[in-house]
This record gives sequence, structure tokens and C-alpha cells, in this order.
Amino acid sequence: MHHFDMIIDGKAVSSPAQIEVIDPATEAVCGTVPDCTRDQLDAAVAAARAAFPAWRALPHADRQDALRAIASTIVEHKDELQQLLTAEQGKPLAAAMGEIEAAAWWISTVAASKLPVETNDMMPGSRSITKRVPLGVVGAIVPWNFPVLLAVWKIGPALLTGNTMVLKPSPNTPLATLRLGALLQDKLPHGVLNMVSGGDMLGPWMSAHPGIDKISFTGSTATGRKVMESAAANLKRLTLELGGNDAAIVLPDVDVAAIAEPLFWAAFANSGQVCVAAKRLYVHEAVYDEVLAALKDVAARMAVGDGRDPQTALGPVQNRAQFERVRELIRDAEANGYTIATGGEPANGPGFFVPVTLVDNPPEQSRVVQEEAFGPVLPVLKFSDIDEVVARANACEYGLGGSVWSSDIDKAAQVAARLETGTVWINSAQGLTPFAAFAGHKQSGIGAENGLEGLLEFTVPQTIYRPEPAL
Repeated sequence: MHHFDMIIDGKAVSSPAQIEVIDPATEAVCGTVPDCTRDQLDAAVAAARAAFPAWRALPHADRQDALRAIASTIVEHKDELQQLLTAEQGKPLAAAMGEIEAAAWWISTVAASKLPVETNDMMPGSRSITKRVPLGVVGAIVPWNFPVLLAVWKIGPALLTGNTMVLKPSPNTPLATLRLGALLQDKLPHGVLNMVSGGDMLGPWMSAHPGIDKISFTGSTATGRKVMESAAANLKRLTLELGGNDAAIVLPDVDVAAIAEPLFWAAFANSGQVCVAAKRLYVHEAVYDEVLAALKDVAARMAVGDGRDPQTALGPVQNRAQFERVRELIRDAEANGYTIATGGEPANGPGFFVPVTLVDNPPEQSRVVQEEAFGPVLPVLKFSDIDEVVARANACEYGLGGSVWSSDIDKAAQVAARLETGTVWINSAQGLTPFAAFAGHKQSGIGAENGLEGLLEFTVPQTIYRPEPAL
């Protein structure tokens, strides 16, 4: 049993009420964390506000050094963080270590970034310079699928650009994040990075808090709309990375044997709990049967189980609510007579385990196609014409990611350019980096993360005009 406190102004802070953290592989309580009160949130925001002037005034190089110190701390404690992450999130130990190491690499890479300064066109007797300045206090709200990595996505650029932060992990996965927060307190001035944990009310309190200047939120589109509504009161800046129902399109010229396993992981990495997972798989009729059979073969080799078992390839769905949602989609497919190529109804617990489930060519308007499963369920759909499949892929309220699979890269690129999404991969999926912007189209979000555009999300332009002496 683990217990970690919140971090407010550099101090460990508890609360009268506690939240139990459930191990999704056993359904046992694996830890407890404080349930933040409104007064404690006010204290965290006040601490961040008080720390902001000095942090903002630090030379950029000093903030870069602070990010590198965060990366070193993550690496130094990676084994402990790995164990916590698997216990609370469920992913296999190897995947948990991959997330922890990626977080360290990510923030060290962000540390090398610099903000642009633009000298504008001169007018007679004057010139202007536009630079980027920090916003103030950033409220970060982190989901449960990649709790450490996605926290770092927000911490790195926010702190590098001179902001201070109040960060809230998901109540489902707060342990590794709060532990990291405690480990970082001797690496940062007090108040620069505060971490609070809480239930359903804490997020709305943060979104509406007048002392928070920006919200960076990763989560569902439905919740993103609520965040946007409550943030309007003081015109908070927003970055919203929201839902997706990504289409993968397999063209008839593919080498099925070569793409079968990469295509499987495009859909089922992290047990399908990835915002940019392939969630609708469109396969040309010429190779449909072969692709479906190959995916079934790969699925048969991938053990689903407790992430602490070294034989496990796919862990459980992270929480009971999501487990029930995924199970409902499977039951709906079965009730409507759709063919389940492999997988199907989960066994009774303990543990939120769902078998890899492939639904064979269900109708386009079926729930399993139209709704984002966010779990190990994938509809495999047949198509015969490129124009038709592009139209089907784009007929969606989401526009987060997509992928095209082909032996002809130029042809694949032509199809990719027609997809109405923020990111498109060719012969791969889910590969995001700190070097390139990641943004959602349509209902998949506002703003961008990563790359220069993601860095600029934590700043606002300031232009200074100054007179120039006559020559």
C-alpha cells in the first residue's frame, strides 16, 4: 500500500479526505492520496503566483538546467516510478519503463528549446521587436493512460517558458506523478511546481479559478467542452488535447506479413488506451481476408494479463468505468449479430481484462465504428474505392490522427494529405516526438502540444516599439 501527499509550496500536504487508488489487475486498493479541498487549491495557486516573478526573471539557461535536473531525477528513480505506474495503471512493466524513460528523454529534449525573437520591419525612426513572454500560472490536468509522460509534456514547456504550475493527475493514476512531484522539490524553487490530487470537483475548480491563467487539459471531448465553458469567465488560455476516432487505411498493395504486427500495435498498444490509436481499420477488399487473418494470428500470440507478469503483452483496461464502456460496445456488437473474429465478452474478474477483440466488417453506422472505444476493440471494415474510404474516414466529428499503409509511399502520402486530421502516419502510427506539433482538428482539440507551436502555447506575444536615432 502506497501513500503520497500533495505538494504545495514545496511542502507535503495531506487532506482530511483520502482517495483510494485501485490496481486494475487485481481490483485491490494499491494506494491512497489526499482529496484536495478548495482552500488547498487556493493555497497551491497562491504559491504558484508568488513564485512566478522570480521564476520568470531567471535566465532562460537556468530554467533549461532545471528541466535537465528533472530529467536526471526521473532516470535516477525510474525503477520506483516503474513499479508505481504498473500498479496503478496496469500496463506491463516493460511498457511502464518505456513511459518513464520517454518522459526523461522528452523533458531533456524540450530543455534545449529556445523562444524566437522577431525583429519586425523598420519604419522611419523606429523599429519593433516581438518576443514571447510567459502567461503566469498554468493549471495542468493529466489523464490516466500515460500519467507520467503526459505530465511531463505539460511541465517541460510551461516551466521552460517561465510559467509556474499547479498540476492535477487523474484520481485513477496519481501515485507515480505525486511521487515524482515530491522528488523534484529540491530541484525547483518552492511554488514553481505544485501538485494536487482530487476527485470530480477538483478539475472544475481549477478550470474556473481566477488565479490560473491557462489550462492545459488532456482528456475526453465532452470534458474538454466543460473546461472551455468554465475557463471563459476570465478568458483563460486553453490547450485542449481531446478525443479521437482515428482511421487506418490499408491499400491493396501492402505486404501483409510485413505490416501485420505494426498494424496490430497501431490499434492495441497500451491495450488500445491511446488517443491516437487506430480505432477504425479500413482494409481494401483485395487484401481484407488476409489482413484480418494476420491480425488474428498476432492477437493469439499476445498474452493479456497482470502487467507484473513478464509474459504479459497487454495489461487490463485501467478503470471500472472504462471497462464497462468497452464491454458495452462488445455486447452491442454481439447483440446486433456482427461477426466477432476474435475476442469478445470479457471473463469475470478480478481485474479489468478485455481480450483483443476484432469485429469483422460491421456497418459503418454501428456503435463500435462511430464511438471511440479507448480499449482493445477494433472494427475491421472493407472498402473498394479510395474516394469512398477517404469520405468514410473523414465523416467523423474527430480529427486527431490517422494512418495510411501501402508499399507505395507517394500514393500513401496523397491519401494522407486528404485526411482531416492533425497528424497522419504512413506505415506506422502513434509515433509522437517533442520536435513536431501535435494538434487536433474538429472536435479533437484546440491548440497544439510539442514542437515550437506547443512551446508557444505557454506564452503570449509582446511587441515593443522603440525609437531609432536618425543616421
